This record gives sequence, structure tokens and C-alpha cells, in this order.
Amino acid sequence: MAIDFGKRMGLGGLRLPVLDPHNPMSIDMETLKKIVDVYMANGFKYFDTAYIYHGELSEGAIGEAVVDRYPRDSFFLSTKMPIKQMRSGDEMESIFAEQLKKCHVDHFDFYLIHCVSKDTYARCEEWGTFEFLKQKRAAGKFREFGVSFHDSPEFLDKVLTEHPEIDFVMLQINYIDWVNPAIRAKESYEVAMKHGKPVVVMEACKGGTLAEIPEEAKKIMREFNPEASIASWAYRFVGSLPGVRVVLSGMPKMEFLEDNISVFEDFKPLSQEEYKVIDQVVEIINANTPIPCTVCRYCETACPKKIAIPDYFALYNDMKRLEKSSTPNDVLTQAMFYGALIEQGHGPASACVGCKKCEKVCPQSLPITDYLRDMVVEEIEKYDPMAKIEAMKHAGS
Repeated sequence: MAIDFGKRMGLGGLRLPVLDPHNPMSIDMETLKKIVDVYMANGFKYFDTAYIYHGELSEGAIGEAVVDRYPRDSFFLSTKMPIKQMRSGDEMESIFAEQLKKCHVDHFDFYLIHCVSKDTYARCEEWGTFEFLKQKRAAGKFREFGVSFHDSPEFLDKVLTEHPEIDFVMLQINYIDWVNPAIRAKESYEVAMKHGKPVVVMEACKGGTLAEIPEEAKKIMREFNPEASIASWAYRFVGSLPGVRVVLSGMPKMEFLEDNISVFEDFKPLSQEEYKVIDQVVEIINANTPIPCTVCRYCETACPKKIAIPDYFALYNDMKRLEKSSTPNDVLTQAMFYGALIEQGHGPASACVGCKKCEKVCPQSLPITDYLRDMVVEEIEKYDPMAKIEAMKHAGS
């Protein structure tokens, strides 16, 4: 029987509302419940979370905000097996049981292997993960299982060829990564379509960065459609793709949810003229964004020096944009923010020891250590002597 997904916007559990923006474990439950209530009241029902999100608290938060407050048959629930963080296949059963308990359910609707790449796939083959999930599916512990994929289109083709029992694929797709040579979203999407696998889209707005694009790009979009939000273009781009069953969105603020509801309530695919607008915007963004970070914070969690990597990259990107503006004092403001983050206890970029643990978990495959050294240290710290002093203190610790 075909599954009726209804309105195709899913609420993602990676970016829940928090009380402290630098503490992902400080989930603001009251705000989350209000967001869930508005989301459900408008006919949306797909919730996606994962074992590792929000310091392993996201599943429990969804359990409290959704499962405890709504009938089980009124929503879809999806979560993921954290293969990359596991030591052996012996943990699969206990982690699965823990996830059911955290989410306050006796079954999921959808279940994925998290962050599938060459490394995690090798573990899955060694540990028998696909057979484990086939057994759980047969036992009614979820309807379908999929893979959250972070590798090349060629490798996705290999995975889907070797495991046709996979029901669906979660892919990072957005208009800036569509033909990006590092992400190759278009090619991965085409592989999924070739194998007849429905797609769940993650990072449609690329961590919110496609809502805050250069002013030159915003102007083009606003001139074409003054009523449309900047973020709506990103969601309509992925929602217009055939085979996309759900588009996930992290919505830590009610205003984000309300904007997304306006997009998906009565969804309108992009026109050919709108695709041309997006092509222009892509050119402008690529020329103005030195570090394509999506602020997922996997790197920050993995860093032994507690370096606020995504925040420093955001400051750097803002600084480079502001260098081209007529307000050069704003560039110095970014350095002041940098120093303030260090004073709050975050490790400075110059504390990086080059262990590359951050790069191993980065879904974007960014050369993080190079960016920290060549961009943040060399170009931000030089603007603020106090930041340099603080950095030297931490580097010696």
C-alpha cells in the first residue's frame, strides 16, 4: 500500500530550538512544543531525528514533544543508526532498543543508516547491518529503511546495486550543491531515480545559509517576486524535483515554520524563468562564499580543543562579504565577535592540532584544518590584538 505523506515538509531534529546557541544540548522544549503544535495543526506529520543529534538528546525531545502528545497514527517518525560512532556490530540491538525507548514508541515508521560513506558501508557489510534491518522491517519495527548518504554518485550506485532491499535514500540537495563538484547533488539524485528509490531531502536550505545570501542575489529574487521569502526559493527548488517524497527543514524558530508552511501548503513548482533566476543567484553566491559550511556542528563535537569551527567560518564568510561593502568597520566587528567567542571558553582556531577528527565527520568533506589555519587564523586574528592574545593563551594549553 502506498504511503500517503500528505504535505511534503518534514520537521528535522538536527536544528531544534535551543536556549543557548552554543550548547546544542540546551533544547528549548516549550518552544519546540509550540512549533510542533503549529506544524501538526497545518497538516504536516513527518518528523526526522537521529541518535547523535543535539548531543544524543534529539530523539528524547521528539518523544516528549510529539509522541507523548499526539496519537501514534497521526505522524511519521524517522531516526537513524549511528554506525560511524559505534565500536562494533554487537551494539546494533542495544542502540535500536535505546532509540525506541528514547522516542517513547514500539516502532518507527522509517529507519536509516546514518552518514553512509565508504567507511561506514564497510562496517555495515562486516557487521551485517543490512540483514539486521531487513529482520527489523520484517518484524514490523519500521515500514521502510533507507540510507542517509554522504559520498560520490558512483558509490551510491554501488550501494543501491548491491542492496536493492534499500527502500529510499536521504540526500543533501539544494540549488547551490546541485552541480557543486564536491557534493554532486544532481548526479546522486539521478542515481537514486535510476534505481527507483524515493528521495528524502536534507540541507535544502544548506543550514540556513541559502536564506542569508549576498544582497546582490537577494535583489534579483525580490525583483522577480517581491512576496517570496529568500528561503522559499531553496525549498521550492528541491520540492519541484520528481521522486522527492519529503523535504526536511530544521525550524528552531516559529517564523521559519510559518514561512515553510506558506511554501508547502499549496506547493507551486518552479517555472523556467525562476530556474534562470536561481542560476544567476548561484553564480553570485559562489563568488561570495569562501567556506561552504552548513553549520551542522559535527566538526565542533568531534574537536578535542572545543574549537567553535562553524561560528568562526560564519564570521570569516561575513568578513569577506563586508570587505566589499562601504562599511569597513563592520569587518572589525567580526574580529570582536571572534574574541568574544574565545573569552566564552571556545578554543581559538590557532589551538587546532591538526588531528583532522573534524574532517572525518564533515558531511561536506571540507578541508577544515586548512581553512582554520589559512583563513581564520591568518585573516581574522590579525584584525584584533586581543583575539591574538587569547588565541596564544589557549594554544599553549
